[in-house]
Amino acid sequence: MTPSRRLQRYKVGTTDQVPAGTCLQVEVNSRSIGIFRVPEGFRAYLNHCPHEGAPICTGAVRGTTLPSAPGTFQWGRDNEILVCPWHGWEFSLPDGTCLTDRRRLAGFAVEVEGNDLYVLMRPRSKP
Repeated sequence: MTPSRRLQRYKVGTTDQVPAGTCLQVEVNSRSIGIFRVPEGFRAYLNHCPHEGAPICTGAVRGTTLPSAPGTFQWGRDNEILVCPWHGWEFSLPDGTCLTDRRRLAGFAVEVEGNDLYVLMRPRSKP
């Protein structure tokens, strides 16, 4: 891998800035990124909905209805679903997949060191 293609590490905040059900929005390497707490740790996603380009990280973090018996509704996955503010598309925060389509959120690796959060990404190429 050439040096310009290596992932760089960017400090984006601390773990206590991202309670469950919230998003820490940051600007990293000229990109708007949202940091989310999930059961497995933290995830970072580009603030761009793959459906119509909405600022996805401004959407609500909540749960969703689960497969249920006819006439009943079971709620689950609290704080694991990100809802697009424009059209209501639902995305799974643990893996970035859409619940109803093949599209997925563009994600970045997150590292935790002590209480600090870091996002790993390739530097943007210069024009």
